[in-house]
Amino acid sequence: MLTGFARAFKTPDLRKKLLFTLGILVLFRLGASVPLPGVNYANVNECIKEAGGNGGLFGMINMFSGGALLQLTIFALGIMPYITASIILQLLTVVIPRLEALKKEGQAGQTKITQYTRYLTLALGVLQGTGLVATAQSGTLFRTCTVGSQIVPDTSIFRTSVMVITMTAGTVMIMWLGELITDRGIGNGMSILMFTSIAAGFPSALWGIKKSGKIFAGWGEFGLVIVVGLAMVCLVVFVEQAQRRVPVQYAKRMIGRRSYGGTSTYIPLKVNQAGVIPVIFASSLLYIPALIVQFSGDSTSSWAQWISTNLTKGDHPVYLTLYFLLIVFFAFFYVAISFNPEEVADNMKKYGGFIPGIRAGRPTAEYLGYVLNRITWPGSLYLGLIALVPTVAIAFFQGSQNNFPFGGTSILIIVGVGLETVKQIESQLQQRNYEGFLR
Repeated sequence: MLTGFARAFKTPDLRKKLLFTLGILVLFRLGASVPLPGVNYANVNECIKEAGGNGGLFGMINMFSGGALLQLTIFALGIMPYITASIILQLLTVVIPRLEALKKEGQAGQTKITQYTRYLTLALGVLQGTGLVATAQSGTLFRTCTVGSQIVPDTSIFRTSVMVITMTAGTVMIMWLGELITDRGIGNGMSILMFTSIAAGFPSALWGIKKSGKIFAGWGEFGLVIVVGLAMVCLVVFVEQAQRRVPVQYAKRMIGRRSYGGTSTYIPLKVNQAGVIPVIFASSLLYIPALIVQFSGDSTSSWAQWISTNLTKGDHPVYLTLYFLLIVFFAFFYVAISFNPEEVADNMKKYGGFIPGIRAGRPTAEYLGYVLNRITWPGSLYLGLIALVPTVAIAFFQGSQNNFPFGGTSILIIVGVGLETVKQIESQLQQRNYEGFLR
């Protein structure tokens, strides 16, 4: 692998792409440290120190922003508005015929959908920025902090508008940086930025575990976390690479004196076809009840107390059960809307392809649906178990979920993005007759 990196940097055009990507990542991390106007950062630092790095309900968004959310920087919203916009557009593609037609138009239609995604990202940036500023002004961002309500001293409309516009501009800039990486760098730009945001929190989280540990001055817990993290990475790599290859045979066709077709290929159906989307959906849905209690101001009623008791603590049995069931449900839901067996069967029939032993047309679609359901079960259970690992860490370390760096969502994203990026570099090396990373 190290030889592959050396050869990648020896190739002029590939070296240029790698250095360009690294430069964009440096700018991205610098932007995550630029202060937002109108924020008292002495109070912010005091609240972060009192909370011990715990983002509470905003933990996942803070992770995706690389810690910029709780620090209230210009990149506080991170890449989350773009992720949300992309998921919404993907879901609407199944519902709205116009978007489905655009998807089938090829590159021109995809360009139009990308433009819609940008507009929706801008709107979500304004909406989420307004919500974040209102939360900071009311002191809800750090509820247990004594100076939490003094983070934003000036609550005038002008100051609020400046803060929202600044954060929205930061979101647009992040989207632009991601597209620059996609066009002129290596890998998918948005995925690389997400990878960087999550990985940026690893060193401080690991050092926090070492400082709070008791075995061998904290080195015992530190080493145990490293071992658990490596085991999780190996498991995720194994499952993410696992796939069911459905064989496809194309019949021979005689055109004049030449024979066309007659080739054998396969349809790769991944065990984890949904990726990390079900975990994000389930986490976001479980945030809603607690947010309703926070902003309603009614914490004494029976329903508010039940939500505060059962749906705000990550180690509560009710929370764990709902979290696991929602992940399994959304795994099947997302696979159902992202993979259409009937469309695949029609395309195979159009080009003379068939699965050996299965008739073309409807029987092929039913067979693909059957296989997809069978492999989605282990994939969804795997996602649910991986997502519950931080809860085990909370029980063991008696700490915060955000202090445990190898959470299920973060490992899934980091390993997935890392594998895809390495594959892209490897394919470009192979085009130049070089050995890849995995040889």
